Amino acid sequence: MRKFSLFVLVLSTLFLQAHTDHYKNYNKIEMEIFKDNEQIGESIFFFKKENNKFIVKNKTNFNVKLLGVSIFSVNSKGTEEYIGDQLISFNSETFQNDKKKFVNLIFDKKKDKFIIDGSSFQGEASKENIVGNWWNHRLLQTETQISPLSGSVKKQNIEFLGKKKIKLYEKEYEVEHFRLFSTNSNLPDDKKLNFEIWYDKKIALIVKVAYKRLGLWEYRLKTVQ
Repeated sequence: MRKFSLFVLVLSTLFLQAHTDHYKNYNKIEMEIFKDNEQIGESIFFFKKENNKFIVKNKTNFNVKLLGVSIFSVNSKGTEEYIGDQLISFNSETFQNDKKKFVNLIFDKKKDKFIIDGSSFQGEASKENIVGNWWNHRLLQTETQISPLSGSVKKQNIEFLGKKKIKLYEKEYEVEHFRLFSTNSNLPDDKKLNFEIWYDKKIALIVKVAYKRLGLWEYRLKTVQ
């Protein structure tokens, strides 16, 4: 019961401001990607205001090698557009090894829903969904997220694990530690959400993400501009 009460308290503090306001002074967020403590790539988010729109562009790429030979690679780019706090469109294109994945999403005002055309899902989805990109701390507030690679809609639970201090690139952060995991425990392992997330409330940024899949993967916040 105490853990649940702490979780509600933490979530309530996340709602104090509109989430796009948190990022209005940021131009770029750079995260480095590690597998088994070896850097293999990066994920960079670019922010800008354009008339009444808030736009987030992302470039993510990594390459896993074994004995000098590439065995798994991802090259992805995407664009999110918001008016106020409402996502109005999202488009992405990803090449995972030689396989192409994509998402084309729009917000239909008449239906008050998202219309998704993705490589794994085509159909409607609630406007409360969040695109599952690591710049957006609202991932810790939602019950469902949309895959930024394929458009699939995934139900999730959030567990608050506590507060702590962590150090990244010689900088110390006071963070709140969460576990984000799939509601449906019967999903195949490669379809499940199962992430640990470290969030710094002072700067409204996720500073670290970790998960295990044929090794330990980490996204670490390197620079903010």
